[in-house]
Amino acid sequence: MASYSLVTLDTAQGPRAGLKVGDFYYLTAHATGNSRYDNVLAILRDWDAAQAVLQHAADHPASAPLSQVKLLAPLPDPGAVICTGSNYKCHSDAMEKAAGIEPKPGPKEVGLKPYCFLKLGRCVVGPGTQISWTGKKMDWEAELVAVIGRTARNVPVEHALDHVAGYMIGNDLSARDRFFRPQELEDNPFRFSWFNHKVFDGSCPTGPELVPASAIGNPHDLGIRLWVNDELKQDSTTGNMIFDIAEQIAEYSSHITLEPGDIIMTGTPAGTGAESGIFLQPGDQLRIEIDGMGSLTHGIQ
Repeated sequence: MASYSLVTLDTAQGPRAGLKVGDFYYLTAHATGNSRYDNVLAILRDWDAAQAVLQHAADHPASAPLSQVKLLAPLPDPGAVICTGSNYKCHSDAMEKAAGIEPKPGPKEVGLKPYCFLKLGRCVVGPGTQISWTGKKMDWEAELVAVIGRTARNVPVEHALDHVAGYMIGNDLSARDRFFRPQELEDNPFRFSWFNHKVFDGSCPTGPELVPASAIGNPHDLGIRLWVNDELKQDSTTGNMIFDIAEQIAEYSSHITLEPGDIIMTGTPAGTGAESGIFLQPGDQLRIEIDGMGSLTHGIQ
């Protein structure tokens, strides 16, 4: 069987779902003969049936490959963008050290559960995007992104991964200097602003493709790396997550129903700019790789 992934292509008719098979790209609606499969969200909403159709199209495409393509974010219109915070102990320890705080026990050790914040779907941009420099302490966070393909509500951990359609590469860009609301006293419990810190135009690059979960195997055995201007900054493995993806889905689905097209940013390892005091500048170029998922590149302008 041919391996395939889903992409979104920039066409003269607007964004259209694409099927990537090896080095070839096809319009998914044409390759499958199903006009409903012209956008990735529609495919995810039909994921149980779509997988066999996509596999057949990958093996026997009903159309010719495209000669030229421009990739957008694989899922340019996600539902919820759920971002798991502080989910690699190496990252949380390095952040505490940079802040002059003694490292604390990990959240699992003290009985805590995953916690998260949200981004807006309109923060999502695709490969090659030049993102406006936002704040004087703009930072990177390479992440594995889980894409929901089956409705999940109160899902037990042991069945949680059954609700994942596939995975993408993501970058949870952050404006560190906007985390604290100006002119608020240090003892004010409301001085933090996750919105200012995490939500801005282009703050969620994803791509270049959505790889089906069936093609990934173990999502907790993937190397994850990020470079800034060809300098390696982050180099870890998804096996270092504190809370695995199933635990994240189980926790979040206990609060709200997860729907096809929702995405979960699963946390970042050590090596962010905040840990060293070195931040992004206009002209910087970033590259993120996760094993088996290609390479996501974007720039800062």
